[in-house]
Amino acid sequence: MSNQSGSVLRALHVPGAPLVLPNAWDAASARMVQAAGFPAVATSSAATAAVLGYEDGEAAPVEDVLAAAARIVRAVDVPVTVDFERGYGLAPDELVERFAATGAAGLNLEDSDPRSEAMIDAAEQADFLAEVRAAARSLGADLVINARTDSFLRRAGSPEDQLAASIERGTRYVAAGADCVYPIGAGDPGAIRALTGGIPGPVNVGYGQGARSPADYASLGVARVSFGPSLQRHLYGTFGSELLSAVAAGRNPFPP
Repeated sequence: MSNQSGSVLRALHVPGAPLVLPNAWDAASARMVQAAGFPAVATSSAATAAVLGYEDGEAAPVEDVLAAAARIVRAVDVPVTVDFERGYGLAPDELVERFAATGAAGLNLEDSDPRSEAMIDAAEQADFLAEVRAAARSLGADLVINARTDSFLRRAGSPEDQLAASIERGTRYVAAGADCVYPIGAGDPGAIRALTGGIPGPVNVGYGQGARSPADYASLGVARVSFGPSLQRHLYGTFGSELLSAVAAGRNPFPP
């Protein structure tokens, strides 16, 4: 990894002019994202796990996930940021050392247990992020840390509780060294505006299917818009429901 790729990726996070990331899942899809003109490539853990033959939630062996990330990095000439779930049980020093070897410029780290779905204590997660940042500095790896916070996703309390917890956690995570905060599951415009106004750093939101355009998210002060596994699921849904069914029925899957 070069320090330059981290600084390039970090600079793309501009509130009000968001970095749009149509998430890839392998080298071929990453090349398509770059060819379409996007300045960075992000992976989706669920989409990558599906390609590797596993469920999401750290079910894939970490060796396979790291190898997949390295293949994507080799395939493109833009910074790559990897959805690394909660770090696959690796201690911060080992996590950074093994992750940096892929050449990726950034990673997502989430604050709920991928298996039990329980929220991690906010102070514990902030300490974890601070240790990852310290390990990266020690190694000379300029990693862009996107701290995912899961209060909306896990429905932790009322909508008001989820919003307050997301702002509180996001503030802690930025102070611990995160470059961006991803309150996954936030969709209400009022909540998004409160998040971008209340978290002292760039905010990532997930693109809601058909709900809003990237320009709408820009008007709410968002700095990063990602798609998760939705594009892969749509593509594979077409493959399974239309193309394969046509072949199975003896029809031409490529009608004029």
